[in-house]
Amino acid sequence: MADSGEAQEVKKYTEYDLPVDPDQDDKATEIKLFSIARPHMRAFHCSWLGFFIAFFIWFAIAPLLSEIKDTLGLTKQEVWTSSIVGVGGTIFMRFLLGPMCDKFGARVPFMIVLCSASIPTGLTGLVESATGLAILRLFIGIAGGTFVMCQYWTSRMFTREVVGTANALVGGWGNLGGGVTQLVMGSVLFPLFKKFYDDDAEKAWRTVSCVPAVVAFSI
Repeated sequence: MADSGEAQEVKKYTEYDLPVDPDQDDKATEIKLFSIARPHMRAFHCSWLGFFIAFFIWFAIAPLLSEIKDTLGLTKQEVWTSSIVGVGGTIFMRFLLGPMCDKFGARVPFMIVLCSASIPTGLTGLVESATGLAILRLFIGIAGGTFVMCQYWTSRMFTREVVGTANALVGGWGNLGGGVTQLVMGSVLFPLFKKFYDDDAEKAWRTVSCVPAVVAFSI
């Protein structure tokens, strides 16, 4: 056959663990939950796990707010304002992360956001005022922007026949991180740190957020 002169597409994978549709850019036509094979199911599990970890740092401070409020002498309005600012940071980041995914894919923005948000999370113990709390939660709130990468990644991996299911699963499992964080931080880690510091609640809340920060930065 004569060479048409057209550039040939170079594919990274020649074989897949899942059946794929060549007409849809080799996207997978089914979901195997107990598989971690590259690229489809590896991306699937990395998507929900990354989003789950994002909630771990994003919501880590929530169970500690009553202690922070008492230590710093904050009003309910000041605490509420910090919560609003935290959500605002997420909304702003989602506008930026969409174009970033289009240019760089999901993995690089995912890594940048998780590492960036873990830093202010680890610095929670340095807060001394309402303004400091609001600024801190603004930067921690960027973790919520990982929803964009979570959905983008799976959308790139599965065909239109199953992509809705894939997106629902990774989004739902990722959101579960919010509830798990409430239990882990409020019912396990904070009481453990408080006991370690001889019932000193202030020392406990000022140090316990280092745990989710280290987890997120490591992942």
